Amino acid sequence: MARAMFDYTKTILQKVSFDSKLFCKELEKSISRLLPYEIEELKLWLNSFTTDKPELRQCMIYIKN
Repeated sequence: MARAMFDYTKTILQKVSFDSKLFCKELEKSISRLLPYEIEELKLWLNSFTTDKPELRQCMIYIKN
């Protein structure tokens, strides 16, 4: 079940990546729903996903500890 939430989060983030404001909002919501180890995995995924999307890098503030 937990893996399903992580995969769902990635799908949603990919679909809203056209709008940085919406992306940030969805990322913030996902942080509250994921388990701590999934958040670490999400950090790694986000680093690679946002490599060619610098406008989305600003949203990383929600995931930094």
